[in-house]
Amino acid sequence: MTAVVEHLATRRAAGLFDFSFMGLYEFQGQPPAQTRNLDTVAPGQIVYTLLLKEDGAVLIDATIWRLEGERFWLFTGRRSPYGGRDRSGEFAILALQGPASGRILAKLIGADAVRGLRYFHFLQDKKMIVGRLGYSGELGYELLVPAADAPGLRHRLLHLGASDGLRECSWAAADSLRIESGYVLFDREIDGRANPRELGLERLAPNRNFAVTRRLVGLEILDEPGRADLPIAQVTSECFSPTLGKTIALAFADSNAVSAVRLADGRHARVVRLPFYDPERRRPRVPPL
Repeated sequence: MTAVVEHLATRRAAGLFDFSFMGLYEFQGQPPAQTRNLDTVAPGQIVYTLLLKEDGAVLIDATIWRLEGERFWLFTGRRSPYGGRDRSGEFAILALQGPASGRILAKLIGADAVRGLRYFHFLQDKKMIVGRLGYSGELGYELLVPAADAPGLRHRLLHLGASDGLRECSWAAADSLRIESGYVLFDREIDGRANPRELGLERLAPNRNFAVTRRLVGLEILDEPGRADLPIAQVTSECFSPTLGKTIALAFADSNAVSAVRLADGRHARVVRLPFYDPERRRPRVPPL
């Protein structure tokens, strides 16, 4: 039940997550094998990208942060095989997520800085770098500080956010939040075989064509056996959704499966629109104050 409480606290107020497991690689010049054109990305801007294998399958996803000039940081949940200076572990990454996250952050860096920070951009405040991102599907920020400074920042945020309902949260809550929000995860949806089009991310690789035999879909899992004539879907991520009050999943299904599928364990599931939560993805873009 703890993860459910943490999940709902993030949806209703704010949650604090430790994402320091992320890998960080620094490049002088554009990182290779990723799918985005970085020529138009300004310093202080962040882009979401994919790193592809030679056959076009997605190896990992990542965010790229452009610093000054041709200096880039690449953050990913898995080690990068494409070089770069490995700076993993130098920084702690605390993610402040939820509708109250802007108010809490303003107590730390000031209201003007929070109002001026746009979605998928970052700023530097002394030794801390703040990026506006929303892995939970809510208004959210990632705060990077030297690893040694992390305990102090954590305690300060929990103190500043206490009156706004800030709660420290686990990876289990982060996982159910991202499933509700329809976001893919390495070693689950990114299985080393799926291409951008099968993942519904072809917009990130607009200059390539990809064959499709399956596609990632959202499922509402029903408490009844599936009919034998339904196509079978392979579940990649599943959770009980505290927000929606039902069991949901991300799964690969035949590209012709449009309304219902049967799971490998015999359960019946309805195909639904992704994301499950906030279909227009408006929540991460709301005014922070």
